[in-house]
Amino acid sequence: MKNPIVFIFAVLFPQTLWAADIQATLQWSQRVELSTPVSGIVHAVNVEVGDMVKKGQVLLTLDSTAFQAKVAENQSEIIRLDAESAEAKRYLDRVQELYERTVVSTTDLDQAKLRLVNTQSTLSEARARLRMNQKALNDASLRAPFDAVVVLRQAEPGLSVAAGLQPQMLLTLARSGEMIARIQLTSTQIDKLIAGQTVTVSVAGISYTGKIKTLGLEPINTREGSVYPVDVVFPSKEPLRSGSPALVKLP
Repeated sequence: MKNPIVFIFAVLFPQTLWAADIQATLQWSQRVELSTPVSGIVHAVNVEVGDMVKKGQVLLTLDSTAFQAKVAENQSEIIRLDAESAEAKRYLDRVQELYERTVVSTTDLDQAKLRLVNTQSTLSEARARLRMNQKALNDASLRAPFDAVVVLRQAEPGLSVAAGLQPQMLLTLARSGEMIARIQLTSTQIDKLIAGQTVTVSVAGISYTGKIKTLGLEPINTREGSVYPVDVVFPSKEPLRSGSPALVKLP
């Protein structure tokens, strides 16, 4: 006859909860939705869904004609103001020399100083506008923030983009080279693990060496009871899909 205590334990705690292989679901290790911080018309989209992109690669551009014109206007303005500031400095030097020879009054000297301050202030403002317009020109090109795969494309040439409090998502990227296997464990199981611990992840029969990234602190209520989420990060050169099944072999 079977031990009744063992039988009751097996009913209350099914073997699947204690199995070494835990069912997991793949997730992106990092997923970002991208938009441009400036408004404009989409000029070109350089990527398709599934494309692998490198950090800094230009993914999308807006029509930059207006931004380029503002930058050119600022540059011309700065050249003019720089010349005016240099002339105001030379004028102040002449007035200073005449003042020391008591040829001109203090008022003349003060006016010459004020002229130089005004031209330098106007020049500084123009340079600040140039920096802002150069940034706007750069922001008209959407670049990859890290090595990634394109998972969603929501933009086509000719689309009008309006920057505001609710940015218009144009492209969605997921970090390439690594994935997360998400599992759910009981409090007894999770208490045996530590962050950074090495585990094995199996996807479609291929094994990967992963590390526990996070151990959940808040429970998730399921039909079987409360469980805690655990994320295992692992490197993967092969393209994998978020939502795919996997197995995590616990120590």
